[in-house]
Amino acid sequence: MAQNPKHYLDYMRQHAAEFATLRQAIHRNPELGFEEYCTSALVAERLTAWGYEVERGMGGTGLVGRMRRGDGRRSIGIRAEMDALPIEEGTGLAYASCRPGIMHACGHDGHTAMLLGAAKYLAAHGSFHGTLNLIFQPAEEGMGGAVRMIEQGLFEKYPCDAVYAMHNMPGIAQGRLVFREGASMASSDYATVTLTGIGGHGAMPHLGADPVVAVASIVMALQTIVSRNADPQEMAIVTVGAIHAGKANNVIPQTATLEISVRALNRDMRLMLEQRLKAIVHAQAESFGVKAQVEYRSGYAVLVNTAQETEFARRIGRELVGEENIVAQGPALTGSEDFSFMLEQRPGSYLLIGNGSQHGKHGSCMVHNPGYDFNDDNLPIGAAYWACLAENYLA
Repeated sequence: MAQNPKHYLDYMRQHAAEFATLRQAIHRNPELGFEEYCTSALVAERLTAWGYEVERGMGGTGLVGRMRRGDGRRSIGIRAEMDALPIEEGTGLAYASCRPGIMHACGHDGHTAMLLGAAKYLAAHGSFHGTLNLIFQPAEEGMGGAVRMIEQGLFEKYPCDAVYAMHNMPGIAQGRLVFREGASMASSDYATVTLTGIGGHGAMPHLGADPVVAVASIVMALQTIVSRNADPQEMAIVTVGAIHAGKANNVIPQTATLEISVRALNRDMRLMLEQRLKAIVHAQAESFGVKAQVEYRSGYAVLVNTAQETEFARRIGRELVGEENIVAQGPALTGSEDFSFMLEQRPGSYLLIGNGSQHGKHGSCMVHNPGYDFNDDNLPIGAAYWACLAENYLA
């Protein structure tokens, strides 16, 4: 180890109040994806003051802070997200969102503060030889901020031998670190199905072609993809989240639409789900005498953690918090994360830190909930982890 693990934790605990104040200031002023102007400015101001080279405007409102030391040729990237969600906050906290309809309901305020804590330590006390790239990403929440940064030359301008990211997870004991090698988070794709029939009077259905009846059959038939086409040992999800058709009980509508979410943990499964969905929709529509149009949109890729980088991340976790406070190979998650696109470009690993598992201020409330709040007790642990990982990687 570059330092005794206790050294990192002691430093971060001494500065815990400072990091909490910073996190709560970000929480109070949340910004949606590609609108993180104030958050980005705050991060840039801190990094610049600590001696980092800072490039703003990467991927719109993202930024990268770079620090080179010594003559080492290795480089590492650590990512934190900055965007909030369009949710009305219901926590009642003193530092609750001051912006109606927007809140940090996923903990990106905490992720940003943890990485800034590590940045401060590494600038003042870091002993490393190589290049440290701190990536503050915009628009993770379904808007593809990682893709935007990559398209604008993130890894060409800031080469990284490996990339890492961390996310808090309610329901896991506070401060516990969870690692997983291999496929760790699901892909997320979307389909909009539009059915066009022949509208008419509800009293004379034989004169029309009812898209509502076709919708009902399609919804049920789509469930057979998971139950009969997917390998039972592989994860697959097909969810019809919205159906829109008609406005009156005595009118057969001309059109009906379905909004569908599709998830998988395997690239081949992901392709099969798309193919079967399209085949079932068109076959069912034809059987009811209506026309079907399927708009299929690829969302986030499967997030795959590489073996060597994940084992390195585990080792740092063991030495920092102890074997009893880590999960070496946790379960895969069916949620999605656009850090997956960075991992398609570079080897690396994505880990979880428990936000709390007990009822109370933290714990039972899941992310994307109006009552959620990041657990500030994680700030010293998360910041110490990043400092320890970066310093050892570049030792």
